[in-house]
Amino acid sequence: MVEGFLTAAFKAAGHEIKTPFPRMDFDDAIRQYGIDKPDLRVPAFTDVGDCFAAADLEALAINRDLPVIAIRIPHVGELSRKERDDIKPLFVSKGGARVFEDFKRIETKFPEAGAKVRTKAGAAADELLVLVVGSARSGATGDEHPASKRKVTPAEMAIYASAGLLRVALAQKYSDRHKLFQKGDYRFLWVTNFPMFEWDEGERRWNAAHHPFTSPHDEDMDKLETDPAMVRALAYDVVLNGTELGSGSIRIHRQDVQSKIFHALGMTEEEARSRFGFFLEALEYGTPPHGGIALGLDRIVMILAGADSLREVIPFPKTAAAKDLMMEAPTPVAEGQLRELGIGVVVKK
Repeated sequence: MVEGFLTAAFKAAGHEIKTPFPRMDFDDAIRQYGIDKPDLRVPAFTDVGDCFAAADLEALAINRDLPVIAIRIPHVGELSRKERDDIKPLFVSKGGARVFEDFKRIETKFPEAGAKVRTKAGAAADELLVLVVGSARSGATGDEHPASKRKVTPAEMAIYASAGLLRVALAQKYSDRHKLFQKGDYRFLWVTNFPMFEWDEGERRWNAAHHPFTSPHDEDMDKLETDPAMVRALAYDVVLNGTELGSGSIRIHRQDVQSKIFHALGMTEEEARSRFGFFLEALEYGTPPHGGIALGLDRIVMILAGADSLREVIPFPKTAAAKDLMMEAPTPVAEGQLRELGIGVVVKK
């Protein structure tokens, strides 16, 4: 249904798109792109840890228990020393991740490993190759984490996320060289099988990754209370060129399943009844299976209009301070209205 709508919308704007859209599991998107809304126009990155001998990893102070990610940006050409130094400010480290922006130094010091990396990553001589790794000093593996049983552990996620951010930043920085971002090149993707739960390290408990009314996979029901990290949600996003166009899910329609979800989130039966008793009671009356999706129409218009920002396609965009200059909003509220709602304004001294 969504593919049909998007096909019609893009055709009305003069663009033919191909269906069906490819589908990718959340874990695969993270492992290949470091993000759950990948831009398929830029090459996926590659784990090249097996290209290095144990002694090589030790000499480079690389954590052998974490991924060693090679980012490849095509047709960038030879970079000067200054240009390579300019890569460092683009790197955002998550969980102690490190970047080797000068791969030629590694090739010089470890020629055998360097050749294997180039081959596995599919990098030609004129292509930029950068490594993102975990620090051996951190000793992080994620095994102590309750979510470490997932196919992508939290410690690995930090490396993938760091590599994903750098991959996008490099693609944007050298867009005038590689010409990957061609007008009219629309790469749609469905990302599916999101994690049902996320671990909150501060509160030491599980939170709903999407929302607590998302239905889990039937085959994962037995893991709800014993292994929440491995429970997949019937949630899905439609993505285009690195932008999330819409997000949706299949909803829970059974009271017993909804009760188990609340329990997995750390709620007692009394708390669940106190907060969501009306909903649990409604489910007793035979709610039909249902689901849906919400599309960001303004984002679709932005892409079809060739605009760089949502502000360019919204009639009355807000400022960075959330003010509407057209309507001069927000404006002060009368004290009587505040009292009626039981709201007080506290002015910080």
